[in-house]
Amino acid sequence: MKIKEGYTLREIAGSSVVVPLGDTQVSFKGIMTLNGVGAFVWKILENGADREEIIEKVLAEYDVDEETASADIDRYLMKLRAEKIIED
Repeated sequence: MKIKEGYTLREIAGSSVVVPLGDTQVSFKGIMTLNGVGAFVWKILENGADREEIIEKVLAEYDVDEETASADIDRYLMKLRAEKIIED
């Protein structure tokens, strides 16, 4: 999985915000603000990673059990897919 071209993560007033670029501005409605873990996973996805790699990195970085991390990451990836921000 990887973040599609046309999206970037910016730090605005202390918040991590997904910003559409170019033609994606037309199809992407609204704003997506990410928490610290969301921004961490976004940065992993910028370089491309599979679900297992993302979970491994989150477990190494944060004090969370694997079941919680897996469920949270699955919800986040579903949201990114629904917004057509990632490609498999």
